[in-house]
Formats: sequence, structure tokens, C-alpha cells
Amino acid sequence: MTVLTDELLDSFTDSVGPVGEARLLPPVLYTSPEFYEFERRAIFQREWLCVGRADQLKEPGDFRCITIAGEPLIAARDSDGELRVMSAVCRHRGMVIAEESGNCRRFTCPYHHWTYGLDGELLGTPAMERPEGFDRSDHPLPQLKVELGQGFIMANFDHDASPFGPTMTKIDDMLINYGLESTTTLGGKTIPDLPWNWKVMMENFNDPYHASRLHGPLQTFAPSHMNDFLPWDDHDGAIGRIQHFTDIDSSFNPTQRCILPVFSNLTTEQRKRGGFVLIPPTLALAIVPDEVAYFIISPQDAGNITIHIGYCLEPSALEDPLFDYLFKAAEDGVNNFNEQDIYVDAMTQRGLNSHLAPRGRYSWQEETLVQFNRWLVKRYREHWPANGA
Repeated sequence: MTVLTDELLDSFTDSVGPVGEARLLPPVLYTSPEFYEFERRAIFQREWLCVGRADQLKEPGDFRCITIAGEPLIAARDSDGELRVMSAVCRHRGMVIAEESGNCRRFTCPYHHWTYGLDGELLGTPAMERPEGFDRSDHPLPQLKVELGQGFIMANFDHDASPFGPTMTKIDDMLINYGLESTTTLGGKTIPDLPWNWKVMMENFNDPYHASRLHGPLQTFAPSHMNDFLPWDDHDGAIGRIQHFTDIDSSFNPTQRCILPVFSNLTTEQRKRGGFVLIPPTLALAIVPDEVAYFIISPQDAGNITIHIGYCLEPSALEDPLFDYLFKAAEDGVNNFNEQDIYVDAMTQRGLNSHLAPRGRYSWQEETLVQFNRWLVKRYREHWPANGA
């Protein structure tokens, strides 16, 4: 029996009202493989997906691979300097042709040595001279639509999708003086096989309610009650909040003070605050005066995700002879928060699988979670199958 019923669709209304009235989304949305497959079609094949940072692909031939919602992708800079995002699935027998990152002149499938250019064009096909009517030009790697936003490479399977940039206007004021288009990116780490639904990750990331409770001593500089929630409209692609600090130049490392160079264009007022941003369905930003930590969230199935954590820094940071030591301290600080979140995310997913899992009520400090519900439900309603499944 399908879970994609009209009754389930109607129940979403309870999750999109004012924060003082709204309830959590139905638990089945976090646990059902069928619902996850619906999300793959309704969201991940239609929305802008983050696949990395442009400055990580500086030279022709630079590439990185990522799998998002079951789709293996290659982001590459071609010989003309253009950024491309394409399927990593060979057009012969479907093998994934690349999994890592690096620099190359072409991509060769290990199976039968079909070879593709950096632009995805099929260049070589051994022993394919006999099949009647076979033309290599008919078999390029499928391309995604690509835009840059704040230095992030955004890709969309839907070539008719609305532009990415105009959906980000609500967070422009938060980010403008960080100059993310020209910051230095450091790769951080990739954490696979995290046992929870992608929405659990997004909700926890932009939930100030838990900050003073779960993170307690790690985050005394950013209390849960010192947040301004940005208004959200149906056309917005980002969900953000401004986190005010108790002191200027606070940060996530164990000292709770900035130890890396503060972004040079920040005003005094901006140095007294940070922020958190969701760009669903794959990107989340944690903003403090000396770093912007970004999380790329890659669902693998209904209850499993991979995350990649990276950092955008003021370019002068690398000039400090103590940079490696200072960056490790900064990275360790983020990891300390993340380890606490990993525990609660896993236990939340476990609880959502219970037949007694609730549709609880929200605190006023969870406005961003209701905004995320509205982002989701808008897309669920637009693409819900007629008469259920």
C-alpha cells in the first residue's frame, strides 16, 4: 500500500502555519523509502544542488565527484575554463566512470575504455566500428544546468529551472561583506554513512532552540534567544537567521574567540553577530567573523546521508606561519559541535521510526524549522501524484 495518499498530503497543512500553531511533519516523511523516492523526483531532480566550490576547480582538468540522492556526478573545469556538471554514468553499460577528485585531460571508463572529454563529449569507443548507425556524438555524458552563487557551484537536472541567484536575495545582506566569491576554500572532511534522513540534518543545522541546551558550554557566546529570523516567502530559496553574540569576534573554536583573520570587509556590527543559512536541499552555512563553515548534504537513501564539511576563509589566513595549527583548532571546534549533533540526529531518526513518534509542537525559537516545512510542502504539493500514487 502506498504512503503517498491524499490524506497524507492534507496533513501537511498542520506543519506550515504560524510557529505558535504548527506541528512537526508526519514521521513517515523521514522513514519511508517510497517517500524518499518521491522526494528524489520532486526535489532532487528539480532543485539547485550544491556540488562544491568554484575555487576548488581552478585549472582546466580539475574535477571532483559527488553522489547526491543516488545520482553520481562530476563537476569539472573544461579546457576552455568553463565549469561543467555532468553525469558520471558511462553511456555504454552504466558504470560509474569516476569517484574521486583530481586533474585529468579526459575521463575513461575502466570497464570498456569508453573515453569522454572534460566537456562530456564521447571521444573514444574501442571496437564500436561495426554497430550499424552508431555515432559517438549521440552519446555524451548528460549535462546539468550550472550557476555560481557566492562561489558555490550549483547544478540542476532541470534545464528549464528558474535561475538560482534571484532566490537568494534574502540572505544577500548577511553575506555581502564576506566576499565568498573570493575567499580561500579548504576542504575539511567527508563523513559517509550517517544514519538519518536528510531533513533531520537540515532541521538540526538551523535550529537555535538546541544551541544553549545541547551545545551548552561550547556556545555560550551565541545563546538560543539572541536570534533574528529572516522573513520567508514562497519564492525564497534560502532560510536564514542572524545569531547575535555576547562579544565581538566570537567563533566556534575552543577559545570561543576568532583565531583566524576576520573577514576584512566586515563592519563592527557584523563582527558582533553570525548566522546560519539553509539552501535546501543540499547546502548549509554556519557563519562567524573568521570563517564560513559549509556542509554539503548528500542523501543516499531514506535513512542515510553523507556530508562534506568545508571552510571559506579570509585569503590572508594562509600567510600566518601558524596557520596549520590555528586552522586545526578552528576545525576541531566545528568537529566538537558536529559530534554532539551526530548523536542527537541518529537518536532522532531512531525515534522517528517508532510507531509512537509524535507530531510535536514548536518553540518560538524554531521559526526556521517551520520555514523549512513551508519550503518542503510547497514542492510536495506541486508534484504530488494525482489520486495518490
